[in-house]
Amino acid sequence: MFKQFFSRPEARWAVVSVFALSNTLNFLDRQILTSLAPQLKQEFGISNAGFGDLLMVFSLCYALAAPFAGLFLDRAGLARGSSLVVAFWSLAGIATGLVHSFAGLLLCRAALGVGEAGGIPGTGKASALYLAPRERAFGSAISQVGLTLGGIIAPVMAQWISLRYGWRWAFILAGALGFLWIPLWLAVSRAAPRPGESHGPRGSALRPLLTDSRFYAVLAANVLLMSVYSLWVNWTTVFLVSEHGMSQAEANYRLAWIPPIFATAGGFAGSWLTLRWSRAGQPVTPARMRVILAGSLLLLAGAAVPLMPSAASAIALVCLSFFACVMSSVNIYALPLDLFGPGRAGFAVAGLTSAYGLLQGVFSSAAGRIVDAHGFAPLCVGVAIAPMASWAVLHLALKRRPA
Repeated sequence: MFKQFFSRPEARWAVVSVFALSNTLNFLDRQILTSLAPQLKQEFGISNAGFGDLLMVFSLCYALAAPFAGLFLDRAGLARGSSLVVAFWSLAGIATGLVHSFAGLLLCRAALGVGEAGGIPGTGKASALYLAPRERAFGSAISQVGLTLGGIIAPVMAQWISLRYGWRWAFILAGALGFLWIPLWLAVSRAAPRPGESHGPRGSALRPLLTDSRFYAVLAANVLLMSVYSLWVNWTTVFLVSEHGMSQAEANYRLAWIPPIFATAGGFAGSWLTLRWSRAGQPVTPARMRVILAGSLLLLAGAAVPLMPSAASAIALVCLSFFACVMSSVNIYALPLDLFGPGRAGFAVAGLTSAYGLLQGVFSSAAGRIVDAHGFAPLCVGVAIAPMASWAVLHLALKRRPA
């Protein structure tokens, strides 16, 4: 019966759903650290700057490993390659629960970054192999739901396990879940129709992309936009504890899990608005730019987060920031297909992933030091303004050379 179901054409959505589940595990393993940050900072004597360094090490390793992870998946094949990638990052997550020093935490976060660098390329490869081009946007939305679930589950799960069994078991049990995903994926991959796997374009075919100023404009725009996402995806629990006097448990149970829900809503809203405006007769790229501008304007409100009188009102603005950021982001990630065609879109999106990882690395380390010295106010103002610069960079690049 299992085999019969996966022989049907609609089984391709089961494959996409299995990879959305891997995204959930990917983000869960990543966010356990941020959910338990106040507790770990106290136990290991870590300052905000030191916590920023932990985030930096993960992000830089993630960014540097991403191109090689994609190459590995191409060479090993989706079934074997994704299984090994998930096993690697799951072991890194488990190892985090066994360390007894700050240096050990750094090493485990580096390993986790290397392993998780293969997560998004694997999901993208699955969508490219199993879905028709017209179906891939919806596949991306399903993948975003997986990431959101990881962001919602992490603070609640981490806090519940930590209170009952200690913080180490939160890392160990979250990592162990990856070893339940691997047999599920292998069973699905054997039963589902096997598509042919093709290699991406060679270096010579990529040369027009690498000499196109619009490619670098998209990279720069993504870095500027995602600075706000990088702030709140990593620092929400710390912000609630330090600025509003909440306990770690109260912050995680009551508020920290809410903003990721608005990220998914923003993703669907951004896709819907672009579709609506393009159906009304506007070319798709200008429609995307209108959505990006709308999101950037909404993000200006995030500058007021530190001024909010209560934790709930502050989180309301953080939720708006998540919504507006992802509303714009889904369109920035779709721009490579509009600008460079499907043959080069994969490499261009990989560039966006690496650029975001590098942003997280530089931003996280600097953010910790700014918080130690000046609090959250300068950061909130900076990341609220940066998305307008993101839109301006894209606007100028596309004005010089339209899509």
